[in-house]
Amino acid sequence: MLDTRVETFLAVCETLSYTKAAAVLHLSQPAVSQQVHALEQDYGAPLFRYQGRRLHLTAAGRALERAATTVRNDDVLLRRHIAAGGDDELPLHFGVTMTIGEFVVARPLARLLDLHPHADVRMEMANTSELLARMRAGSINFALVEGFFDTREFDSETLSVERFVPVCAVEHVFAHEPHNLQDLLDERVLVRETGSGTRDALERQLATHGLSVRSFGHTVQVGGMQAILQLLELDAGVSFLYEPVVAERIAAGRLREISLEDFSVTHEFSMVWERGSAFESTYRLICEQLREGRTWGCDASEPVRS
Repeated sequence: MLDTRVETFLAVCETLSYTKAAAVLHLSQPAVSQQVHALEQDYGAPLFRYQGRRLHLTAAGRALERAATTVRNDDVLLRRHIAAGGDDELPLHFGVTMTIGEFVVARPLARLLDLHPHADVRMEMANTSELLARMRAGSINFALVEGFFDTREFDSETLSVERFVPVCAVEHVFAHEPHNLQDLLDERVLVRETGSGTRDALERQLATHGLSVRSFGHTVQVGGMQAILQLLELDAGVSFLYEPVVAERIAAGRLREISLEDFSVTHEFSMVWERGSAFESTYRLICEQLREGRTWGCDASEPVRS
């Protein structure tokens, strides 16, 4: 259970206003200020500062916010566990990105359900940035992502390492067969929305070549993986996707990988949770079981214990 002063501090972090935090907590504004000031005295450093009229967290404040948010979310999970009867199985509330949810997670999740037949399992699907926000808010306990994340805030285990490849329709005709990224810049490129792991991976790789998505002749942003795949098969452009997403369609002869001399990229799919969580050992064991689920037929291990 959090110290009342820490709960008050987190309310100020969320609102960046002593007045708004006071309204949320049903306290007076001076009482909120006094509790934050008491924390600052305890830690020996200012937690907030004003820039003009706007309130901002200091470096010490950000560090305390990360630690306090983790403790608060662990408390929520523990309360949920106790309310469910406090048996050996922890609730498994987690999120997955669209790439992992639609093309990777089925077998690993089937194994997890087999290992934890009585667990309260809930899976949500969203892009990487949304999942990280949901972890901070405590609505999910961990996430399976292919996007980038702040390692100061989140801890992780690698689920797998996947190739990131340029693709197009089998019948797509180039003016000149491409050999490098520059040769693709006249093409229409199909990309995911900002905040998705796939979009982030593409932008980072393009930046290493001094390029961006705006470097292409035309960019079409699509908020769903299945829609991008359908557009690719209809020869509506080129795209950059993870190999598990396109492998079946390439094998079936509906898409083809574009072989580029200057584009050989792999990226980790990760299981991510809040750094410093009291349930770290449980999350690492779950990740191990999910990894084993990628290769069907492994012997079942003991259920996760709280």
